[in-house]
Amino acid sequence: MRHLLKGLLSGVLLAGMSACAFADPGDAGQNIQASSLKPGQVQDDSGQRVSLPCEPARIADAWYAHHVLLMTLGAGSRIVATVNHPESQPWMFKILPTLNQATAIEGTAFNAETLLAEHVDLVFTALGDRQAIAYRQLGLPVMQMGYTDLAGLKRSMLNTAQALGGTEPGVRAIAYNRFLDQQLAAVNRVVAGIPAEQRPKVLHIASVNPLKVDGADTLIDDWIKLAGGRNAATGLKGNLQIVSAEQLLAWQPDVVILAANAGRLDQAAQPQLLNQLEAVRNGRVLRNPAGVFPWDRYGTELALQVAWAAQQLHPALFPDVDMAAQTTDFYRRFFDYPLTPEEAQRILHGEPPATAPSP
Repeated sequence: MRHLLKGLLSGVLLAGMSACAFADPGDAGQNIQASSLKPGQVQDDSGQRVSLPCEPARIADAWYAHHVLLMTLGAGSRIVATVNHPESQPWMFKILPTLNQATAIEGTAFNAETLLAEHVDLVFTALGDRQAIAYRQLGLPVMQMGYTDLAGLKRSMLNTAQALGGTEPGVRAIAYNRFLDQQLAAVNRVVAGIPAEQRPKVLHIASVNPLKVDGADTLIDDWIKLAGGRNAATGLKGNLQIVSAEQLLAWQPDVVILAANAGRLDQAAQPQLLNQLEAVRNGRVLRNPAGVFPWDRYGTELALQVAWAAQQLHPALFPDVDMAAQTTDFYRRFFDYPLTPEEAQRILHGEPPATAPSP
């Protein structure tokens, strides 16, 4: 059965493969050594060269956050197999209705029958996903994607655009990366002169019960610093690290930012200890916005996250920043979706759509 599936998948791929030249969206090619890549070949975020069909039309995406990059590049409708669900990412399914027709799985491991039935011609996975080997054994091209800072996000946008082929993804990748640079520059002009000791200590809580926080070497650590803060989780590295309430008391953050789906502090195992945090006593516990994807994690809405966080940490320095207007403009420009004022406010408050996504 395995050999039969491999032969059938390989046949489908070969039928769609040609020695096409991928559109080079201007400076989007700067991260790729063009001379080292053959026609029809691109580079993923791991640095591996991948041979692809021209403009792959049917995509299986095994990394939750990467769907947002595809949507930003105008290719969300190409997703035919997904690991996301309306219950966990309601805004994603509302803004990209075609995702409701994609084959959805639990976990992140697609089986061969699913990929064959959906006639998939490209699979995206997260970096380090061991299933990539199995997909390649079936004859499928696999792009492994991932990053830990905003520079990596920009690189991933370019690599994804190259994989999608055609002109539009490249143009949109450049437009997004330039917008991100503009957002970062606007914030940096204001916060650059703030001495380190005057920057608030920010603790990002991804989950209240169990208590999980984000440390160094993460995208979360990156945007905290860019927004003019310091990560309070000193001595800790990595995403979603389990810690104790006593550790939070030792860190004593000035500001606590709760992920949209983290839960409430009174739902923690030891809420009485968390009530002793200066951030709690001073009313500096914030709920992070969440839209197509949680702004604080690994999607393209990070361009909005940095501006939002900077205004929250330094409100006196950003009195004229209108996050509702920025959100509406971003969704129109990069998701081709006309947000209503009510929808923009729900996203800014980390709330789901008022009505469930239509199936």
